[in-house]
Amino acid sequence: MAQAGKKMGLTGLTTLVAVNMMGSGIIMLPSSMAQLGAVSLLSWVITAIGSMAIAYCFAQCGIFCTRPGGMSAYTEEAHGKSAFFLCSYLYFLSLAIGNVAIAISAVGYMTPFLPWLGSGAIPLFVGTVGLIWLTSLANFGGPKVTGQIGSVTVWGVIIPVAGLSLIGWFWFDPEIFRQAWNPNGIATSEAIAQSIPLTLWAFLGMESAAQNSDAVENPQRNVPLACLLGTLGAAVVYVASTSVIMGIVPNAELASSTAPFAFVYAQMFNGWVGDIIMALAVMACVGSLLGWQFTLAQTAKVTAEQRMFPSFFARVTLLGAPIAGLVANAVLQTGMAVSTISPNASEQFGKLVNLAAVTNIIPYITSLSALLIIMEKAQVARRVQYRNGAVLLVAMAYSFYALYASGTEAVFGGMLVTAVGYLLFGYIAERFLGSTRRPDAGVEVRP
Repeated sequence: MAQAGKKMGLTGLTTLVAVNMMGSGIIMLPSSMAQLGAVSLLSWVITAIGSMAIAYCFAQCGIFCTRPGGMSAYTEEAHGKSAFFLCSYLYFLSLAIGNVAIAISAVGYMTPFLPWLGSGAIPLFVGTVGLIWLTSLANFGGPKVTGQIGSVTVWGVIIPVAGLSLIGWFWFDPEIFRQAWNPNGIATSEAIAQSIPLTLWAFLGMESAAQNSDAVENPQRNVPLACLLGTLGAAVVYVASTSVIMGIVPNAELASSTAPFAFVYAQMFNGWVGDIIMALAVMACVGSLLGWQFTLAQTAKVTAEQRMFPSFFARVTLLGAPIAGLVANAVLQTGMAVSTISPNASEQFGKLVNLAAVTNIIPYITSLSALLIIMEKAQVARRVQYRNGAVLLVAMAYSFYALYASGTEAVFGGMLVTAVGYLLFGYIAERFLGSTRRPDAGVEVRP
């Protein structure tokens, strides 16, 4: 535990929350949202409110439940050992799917430097798989190396996105924005519903805000505030940058772009500035993918240590790198990339985002539902329980809406993998059961 004088304050924690969420989530979103039009910006408001409520509830779970395991531990508090497995399993799949989407983003931004990557479905697939394996192998150096690289590469997204939010308004054309508002003539409610999974994608990772509460000054106050302020800060940057792009680049051109931020900077200044932004975006995506590959391996490692995943996931080197897990995860992601082959990076990205959102929302719902039980076990004051319960209702309402908005195909896929998860737990359940057989039923199963 960190000493009192060396703990993180509210400002530092708020910045950390915002930076962790920004990652590479915004890189491809303008192109995906342009397919619906600027009306999709309204979903940012709904997602910002819902995400702040979710982040706050996770912060409260972390304060009152200090056992390791994050969302899975919270879920087990309410729903038992099988729920721990399901939460870890679905979160693991969500991260794996998300990693493939990030790799696609990076390939899209690499296309101007390597035009072959944009020449068809197979080159896009080859580039995506190449990045998956490159970032997996790069993690063999252990968490220290991964952290050092990530602290540098994150600026690849902060500089262009935050910069555009500030200076892009000088190039903003209200007429271009007006024409981009609803080019397809669809109902506003439908446009919002279709774009909810996309905007939620940009906020995924907010659940990590409460993981380091023991290293924070006055966590009961600062952790919830940092969750709210960090999420709000990221939301402002997201809304501003996306709005600016849609008021500079004609909607049809934006929808077909594989590198929207580089494209808008090239229009604002010139081609070489666009190339610099493109290089920064590639750096951000590769750095983000590097970090998420390690997070994926660590998620599998923690679950394996609970005897719920194959034991090889728990093996680490002297440098702390779970090499066997990293290789296995790379193989899994390669298979996912094969199943989503498409010549259009934006289309492939959107398909993956929807499925990643569903497989992430289900653990959100199960772990958030545990907050009431966690507070009761911790004997939290009724006043706090009522306040947190009200925020929980907002968080759950948004989660259910986001699940609905992800679409039939994504929800069906999420339900299918959830059902498979229950089957898988059935095969390992005996590890967590006591002696349950009758004496006359054969050999007794011991704990």
